[in-house]
Amino acid sequence: MNLQPSEVVIIVFQLIAFLFAISIHESAHAWTANRCGDPTARMLGRVTLNPVKHIDPVGTILLPLIAAFTHLPILGWAKPTPVDPRNFKRPVAHDILTAVAGPVSNLIVAACSTAVLLVISLSSQHGRQLVHSLAAINRFGFQGDETNSVLVPMTLFFYELMFINVVLAVFNLIPVPPLDGSHVLRHFLSDSVGRVYDALGILALFALVFLGGGLVWKAIQPFLNFFNSVLVSV
Repeated sequence: MNLQPSEVVIIVFQLIAFLFAISIHESAHAWTANRCGDPTARMLGRVTLNPVKHIDPVGTILLPLIAAFTHLPILGWAKPTPVDPRNFKRPVAHDILTAVAGPVSNLIVAACSTAVLLVISLSSQHGRQLVHSLAAINRFGFQGDETNSVLVPMTLFFYELMFINVVLAVFNLIPVPPLDGSHVLRHFLSDSVGRVYDALGILALFALVFLGGGLVWKAIQPFLNFFNSVLVSV
C-alpha cells in the first residue's frame, strides 16, 4: 500500500482524534452515572480522558485501524462503561440520561472543533481556503499546500476531531444493542421482547457494521453535511 505523506498525517490525526472521542464519550457515561447515584464506573477509574482505561481490543484498535487504512469512516467502540441501574435515584430516566451523555459529549466536542475551524477560516484567506477545501472533500484527497503554515496541520486535526465525533455520536445513537440508543429504546419494550432484544447483542452490532455499512453511512451523512455547511458558510 502506497500512502501519500498527507494521507499518513490524516491517519495519525484520525487515530488521535478517535482515542480522544471515545475517552470523552466513556467519561461522560461514567460521570453522569455517578451524578445520578451509581458510583461503579467512577470507582473503577473510568471518569478519565486516559484512553488506556477505555480500550477494547477489537472496537478501539482493530476496526479503527482497518477503517483508517481503507479510507473508510472510523467506526468503533470502547470498553463498555459499567453501570448498575439499581443505584439510580430514578432508574429509567437516569439510565436514559447516562446512555445519551456519551453521544451528547461527542456532539459538544464536534461543535467546539467547528468553532475553532470557523476562527481559522476567518483568520485569513489561506485559512478559509483550507477549511473550505476540507469541508468539500471530507478529508481524503486533501493535499494541503506547499506552505509551511501551522494552519495546515491545525485545520486537518480539528476537522478530523469534528468528523470523528459526529460519526461516533450518530453511530452510538442507533438503537441496536449494545449501542447507547438501545438503552433508550429498551425502556419502551415489554420484558419478553426486551430480553430477545438484549440477546441480539454483539451479533447485531457486527451485522450492522459489516453488512449494513451503507445504511450506517446514510444515517451519519446528513449530520456531517450540516457541520460542513456551517464551515463553508463563512
